Amino acid sequence: MAAAGDSAKQPLLPRAHPPHVASASSPALPSVPPGSAGRRFPGGLDVPNLKKRGGGTRSWIRVEAATASVQTLEIDKATMMRRCELPARDLRLLDPLFVYPSTVLGRERAIVVNLEQIRCVITADEVLLLNSLDSYVLQYAAELQRRLLQRAEGDELPFEFRALELALEAACSFLDAQAAELEIEAYPLLDELTSKISTLNLERVRRLKSRLVALTRRVQKVRDEIEQLMDDDGDMAEMYLTEKKLRMESSVFGDQSLLGYNSAGAAGTSASAPVSPVSSPTESRKLEKAFSLCRSRHDSVKSSDNTTTEHIEELEMLLEAYFVVIDSTLNKLTSLKEYIDDTEDFINIQLDNVRNQLIQFELLLTTATFVVAIFGVVAGVFGMNFESTVFKIHNAFSWVLIITGVVGAFIFFSFLWFFKYKRLMPL
Repeated sequence: MAAAGDSAKQPLLPRAHPPHVASASSPALPSVPPGSAGRRFPGGLDVPNLKKRGGGTRSWIRVEAATASVQTLEIDKATMMRRCELPARDLRLLDPLFVYPSTVLGRERAIVVNLEQIRCVITADEVLLLNSLDSYVLQYAAELQRRLLQRAEGDELPFEFRALELALEAACSFLDAQAAELEIEAYPLLDELTSKISTLNLERVRRLKSRLVALTRRVQKVRDEIEQLMDDDGDMAEMYLTEKKLRMESSVFGDQSLLGYNSAGAAGTSASAPVSPVSSPTESRKLEKAFSLCRSRHDSVKSSDNTTTEHIEELEMLLEAYFVVIDSTLNKLTSLKEYIDDTEDFINIQLDNVRNQLIQFELLLTTATFVVAIFGVVAGVFGMNFESTVFKIHNAFSWVLIITGVVGAFIFFSFLWFFKYKRLMPL
């Protein structure tokens, strides 16, 4: 038994494998390079690098509300989630590796904005803008800093609404500029196509229409997002981050004062003489005061929530202003699409007209061929070598040709009369 125990404690030696011998039935395996031992599939995806790209640090432009200072930070996704108290699915909307439609989300302590090139997280104290080489991103940070430094005296718009307004302005101006550029390019091209139908012009119009459909889809998404926010009072109330921050600070201050009041009462009780049954009503009165303080604070928070719900007209007016702008852009694109559809209908009518003329010309050629075939039949009959009394009539061949010509001419002009006056085939 002892020997068995000692043998169990000894480390197991690796089992020696016999060397692989190449044979006709078992060909030699290719040798694995020493540097590629970790890659099991040479032609597959590099999953560890993708994980690093998805969860690594990203460059953010931070604009502070109090000092209007702009600085660049390197923050990873986990730190960003803890800092703004956002779930990973909300930050995924801002990831440039994914393509998501325009979205504006109101959360407890932040507003997630994904509007065209502007991808940022807005809080009550700062704006964290995803850094990019796009000029609209840099212009957004510079313009927000300028507006914070040049804030008017009577302007009481909260910081989060200023940042949101600038993001909406940047997105609407960008889309409107693209729509205007598309209009300038489209109308001359469509006029040229109506005057000259060619393969090159048709291909240019096809590419133009593809761009128009893509731009219309983006504009429609921004419009629907703004309209959805205006229709939901709860979503608009969630965006009042400054008021929620002030309510939270006042609630924390009330809790601290309540704890100080209770600790002072407990210290006074412990420093005094032992409590007798006569002094118990005093403790109950203190407890009632504490409950009444909590109840009053709860009522104040509830009333502030109602006030926020009642005073969302400020945000609603801001959204409505940019809803009008983006709706005007959508109307431009809709008018342009209708003009393209009208041009396509006009081109189809022209092509149908040409097709009908070709069909009519084909029928005329068929009629003429039939008339000529009659003369060929007559000539073939008179060219046959057989006896007939018709051949003995004087000038019989001439009379037959004259009759055949009259019949052929009658058939040909009858077709023309039917085509032109009876409108059997539109010209």
